[in-house]
Amino acid sequence: MAIRLALTPHPDAPSAKVAAVEVELIACPGDDLLISYFVTGTEDLIVPEWAAGDRRDGLWETTCFEAFLKPAGGEAYFEFNFSPSTDWAAYRFDRHREGRTNLPRPVDPFSTRGEAPSDPLLEVDLDLSGLPNVPMRLGLCAVIEERGGRKSYWALAHPPGEPDFHHPSCFTLELPAARPA
Repeated sequence: MAIRLALTPHPDAPSAKVAAVEVELIACPGDDLLISYFVTGTEDLIVPEWAAGDRRDGLWETTCFEAFLKPAGGEAYFEFNFSPSTDWAAYRFDRHREGRTNLPRPVDPFSTRGEAPSDPLLEVDLDLSGLPNVPMRLGLCAVIEERGGRKSYWALAHPPGEPDFHHPSCFTLELPAARPA
């Protein structure tokens, strides 16, 4: 499976300079999901400094890309944060914004940052092993910070009201089980 999708800005928090945010997904054999985040209009984008690719909280406080996975038939879900610095975070929630715990990862996400304008700003190899091997709902989103502190919130879908990537209506894509049963 390979698809490219456009994220839309939240209507109450548009970007001043970013024209588009797109995500390309490639399901690789086994448990790998390759996620590429493309941003058009990056001249005023705040991009965190290159780092060691460590697990770190608070990545959503500046430019950050996110993926949410919710197994079919339950309230629990998983949140993954990917910084252009290559740092990352992974959490498990019991239900909408409740019961957050760090999600142990058997293999850390591996990120690379593009250099040319046509490259993805960030490409992530996300290993899905350790997650339930069931169909899941997927939500893709981004927090974009521009010079001056302006933030825009991009997602496949937005619920009414304030930006809330955790809201069930943001989980719009169907992702089949990673491995044959």
